[in-house]
Amino acid sequence: MNQALFLGGPARLRHPARLHSIALTYGTYDLFHIGHVRLFERIRQRYDRLVVAVSTDEFNAIKGKRSVVPFADRVAMIQACRHVDEVIAETDWDQKARDITAYGADALVMGSDWTGHFDEFRTLCDVVYLPRTEHVSSTELKTDIVSRALAPTPMAHPT
Repeated sequence: MNQALFLGGPARLRHPARLHSIALTYGTYDLFHIGHVRLFERIRQRYDRLVVAVSTDEFNAIKGKRSVVPFADRVAMIQACRHVDEVIAETDWDQKARDITAYGADALVMGSDWTGHFDEFRTLCDVVYLPRTEHVSSTELKTDIVSRALAPTPMAHPT
């Protein structure tokens, strides 16, 4: 059974009077798929509120990424997901620390493919890496679409 990698921090001690726990997660969410839904669902099983930061097209360009789906459409899809309470734009590298503080987040939750990359935020909140949904990713979907588009189509046999 897959287990989340949990790196504890002081968040529970920081907000003892608050009734609701808050988790933040970040991503591009291009070609929205079942792996994204399962990630959001698992986060909401652990926390009362989920705030999802969606990388803007401009920030993706800085990261060397290019989305197929425009930012506004990606935001609309994430907003439509019942597990998500709020969607914000991710515009720069330094935003995570500001968001954790501004939202009083109890946890920063990311997919396990990012394990270790966000440990620096342990001083601000818990850092949790959840297992990815196997064999599902936007990158894999893009690769599959391109390979299918470039594959020769079978010739029809005359009857």
